[in-house]
Amino acid sequence: QVQLVESGGGLVQPGGSLRLSCAAAGFKFSLYAVEWYRQVPGKERELVASINNGGIYTTYADSVKGRFTISRDNAKTMVYLQMNNLKPEDTAMYLCVARGSNTYWGQGTQVTVSS
Repeated sequence: QVQLVESGGGLVQPGGSLRLSCAAAGFKFSLYAVEWYRQVPGKERELVASINNGGIYTTYADSVKGRFTISRDNAKTMVYLQMNNLKPEDTAMYLCVARGSNTYWGQGTQVTVSS
């Protein structure tokens, strides 16, 4: 059974940090690139960060460069998104997506940045 389960979201004050996790199961994780998206109701979904299957190549949206770091542990079939210096505009539902021979989406974890 294919699963992508995000966790680690929550309420944080501006300037704070969160680490999101995405746990994968049921497919050959090491062959898949992984992306983090974020979604705000009424706005277009935004690609935040991506990492290739080997964990060597990463990309970031301009809005998060220098603040967010994506990483993965293929042995644990996990992907992480370390988010530092969070801003209110980072508030969104964050979803991870695995792309390879198929595409799998998680259900998302809510991040709210507010004082």
